[in-house]
Amino acid sequence: MRAVVQNDKNGLRAGAVGLLSVASVAALLSGCAGPDGDSAVRPAAGQQPHHAAAPDSHAALVAAARKWDLDAVPLRPPAPPTYKPRITARNGFEVDGQVEDDLPPVFTTVPTKQKVVFLTIDDGAEKDPRFLQMMSDLRIPYTAFLSNYLVKDDYGYFRKMQAEGHTLNNHTLTHPYLPGLTYEEQKHEICDMQTIMKREFGKAPTVFRPPYGNYNGDTLRAAKTCGIKYAPIWDEEVYVDHWEYREDDRSLHPGDIVLTHFRGLNEWNGTMVDDMRRFLNKVTREGYAVARLEDYL
Repeated sequence: MRAVVQNDKNGLRAGAVGLLSVASVAALLSGCAGPDGDSAVRPAAGQQPHHAAAPDSHAALVAAARKWDLDAVPLRPPAPPTYKPRITARNGFEVDGQVEDDLPPVFTTVPTKQKVVFLTIDDGAEKDPRFLQMMSDLRIPYTAFLSNYLVKDDYGYFRKMQAEGHTLNNHTLTHPYLPGLTYEEQKHEICDMQTIMKREFGKAPTVFRPPYGNYNGDTLRAAKTCGIKYAPIWDEEVYVDHWEYREDDRSLHPGDIVLTHFRGLNEWNGTMVDDMRRFLNKVTREGYAVARLEDYL
């Protein structure tokens, strides 16, 4: 499906409606921690937590929001659901005119009533250390989908984010247009990336994103053979200077998957920090927290 392009005209400095500003929260805290609802982000099995919850964790978040020039302190996600929502495919599992209900589902939104969205970041070209520090300071979870040709020059950068509790997933070896390849070629792109992920990061993922969000029946059959269980794409995409939407209402919805990319000044008029500032200001302004995708799968 082709995305409907709409620009977020509120800009990077838009005010937060119905939320305390960073400065206001800092004044209220007066250096003291608040005991309210600061739920630690839960890591996936076998991963390290982002940070241990500390008595002054909310004060630290206020300071981090000021440091990174956010309009408001990002909202903390609720605890992940005990019973995971049933994920179904965007096309009702229909692939090439046939229903195959055992293939990895392709989806843009996770069914949930919680006001959460999921941040996913693709490719791996830009390796900005300030991005790692920003997301660590703010304790924002995200999922990375990696293509080997872009990350192989510095696997260590992505090991650092993995050590913070972020999940690394499969985005193929070379980022091709998969429907243009044969089944065997698609299997090579996906399965060989699984092998590299296991070698470099300790495990082969079960989540895969087809490049450009394009796939066919062979893509999903190959992915299943390679050990993939889910194939999420996205509902919104954030850039350093605008948003793009699949829907016409230009708003977020509970469970939406948001896409962005590891890019920098060579491709954008800004940095990944600028991109994340736009993302966090909008989701916070609309009353959403950022949760980890894998906690809902």
